[in-house]
Amino acid sequence: MAYIGLSGLGDGSMIDRSKILGLASRSLKRPSLHHAQWFITRRCNYRCRGCNVWLDSDSAELSTEDVKRGLDILRDLGVLEIVFSGGNPLLRDDIGEILDYASKYFVTTVYDNGSIALNKIDELRSVDFVAISLDTLDEKKNDYLKGVSGAWRRAMEAIEVLRKEGISVGVSPTISQMNIYEIIDFTKYFTERGIPVWYCLYAYDYQPSRGAFSIGKRNDEYEITDGKMLAEVCDALMEMKKENRYIYITTRTLKAVKHLALTGERIWRCRALRSFLVVDHMGRVSGCHCKEPIVSIFDLPRIWMSPMIKRLQNEYSHCRNCTYLCYIFYSVHAGLTGLLSILFDRWGSIRAYMGK
Repeated sequence: MAYIGLSGLGDGSMIDRSKILGLASRSLKRPSLHHAQWFITRRCNYRCRGCNVWLDSDSAELSTEDVKRGLDILRDLGVLEIVFSGGNPLLRDDIGEILDYASKYFVTTVYDNGSIALNKIDELRSVDFVAISLDTLDEKKNDYLKGVSGAWRRAMEAIEVLRKEGISVGVSPTISQMNIYEIIDFTKYFTERGIPVWYCLYAYDYQPSRGAFSIGKRNDEYEITDGKMLAEVCDALMEMKKENRYIYITTRTLKAVKHLALTGERIWRCRALRSFLVVDHMGRVSGCHCKEPIVSIFDLPRIWMSPMIKRLQNEYSHCRNCTYLCYIFYSVHAGLTGLLSILFDRWGSIRAYMGK
């Protein structure tokens, strides 16, 4: 999962200037729903040990035209950024058409495990970001984590080829107990080569049988037990960010994670259905994937300002269960002031970009 698009503002040619005015206009809409995570398929070709999506690869999905209708609805509600994940969204034969359409209106990110992107270069040219899931520089360990032999090699090749093709690509490690002691070296390796790094944080579904999109149950191998080390990672990344524009996680997010790691306390309230929402492979909407679906995306405009949505927003704001990093990011940067804080965090890169 990700919060990549807006946190990567200002690097390279990733955000088309012609899109900026539309995004700016929608950013002023009220209420301020700015982010959407679309689990566009449950199909996956990997067997990642920290994820159980592949155990239930439901092949039912929305049609291309229905996805476009859903994107129109999200745009009209004010959404600025959309992340396509799954499963592996590149397994959809129509993903190129979907990405072309989405990229007209949103800061658009798509995930891949590195196995398919090389075969879909042309389909990826319109997207703002391609996130390649890679957890370690250790080839053997990465293949173990992904459950597929050759996963590390294919991911590294995909990163290199996409860069040469002029496609905005970066790596997205999931920080867990399996790799927490190597995350800083991992970050240095890629950012020193001008390759952005954005992060996920291992988490698990606290009510996997009830959520809109079940990702996985608790895995003792992955669960972070060294909170002090996680805090040290946050400190190191905050320090590195001062001179390194390729670290795609905001200081505000790092401070929130550090505080959680050291104290177990959350300095944010969840902003599900305020700042963000999720859509599953069948077009069902929820505040986050851990919560039950509430409505089809096609009926969302009808109930968006209803008392039910207000009640759910309040209910979600008191949730203290998950540690999904994308939801933390969306929550600590909620609303117009949250967007402005992202711009401030990325100002050096934005200024350099706009000066080109």
